[in-house]
Amino acid sequence: MHQTLDRRRLLATAALGGVVGATGLGSLAPEAAFAADAVAVEPGMPDPNFAEGRISKISGNMLLVTGSDTVLHSIRITDGTSIWKLHPTTFDRVAVGDGLYARGVRLPDGTLAADSVWVNIVNLHAHIASVGRNVLHLDHKGQRIVAHVVTGRSAAVYNGTPAVSDMSLLRVGRHVQVLGAWHPDTNEIDIATVYAAA
Repeated sequence: MHQTLDRRRLLATAALGGVVGATGLGSLAPEAAFAADAVAVEPGMPDPNFAEGRISKISGNMLLVTGSDTVLHSIRITDGTSIWKLHPTTFDRVAVGDGLYARGVRLPDGTLAADSVWVNIVNLHAHIASVGRNVLHLDHKGQRIVAHVVTGRSAAVYNGTPAVSDMSLLRVGRHVQVLGAWHPDTNEIDIATVYAAA
């Protein structure tokens, strides 16, 4: 509880113009976007400190986001907000039409003061249909996904070992989990991490 109060105080300070170090309020790793939040939420109720959807408007440091359930979210980007778009990045790389997940703290006016924002993040379970030079063709629930290997960014984790840049052990027909960044309105993604059995 004490940690939650401190986090709320830090975010409120940042939302009001204070400076908080980026990533000081939580992990920006793409896996963290899909982790359960520490806030206790009644079963069936939405998490008040989470928002997802597509960005419909950017005004100053505010994002207007239309959720997949058509709920509109106002998300405030603060001095302390950490932003991921395949890698840690800055607010100027965020665009209208991008999808996002955001975690933070609700302010009294209903705005979400974001501590972490993951832009265009995807988490896919798929089978490898083919392997090309710097590309994987994936079958995800009957849909073909083109997954690009990004030099210096993409990594593979085989059987839970530390991540490596070597993708040579990926084989056609194998099941993989892929975290990456979606190219909006396409069937293409850039790979952050591929999890596979060797």
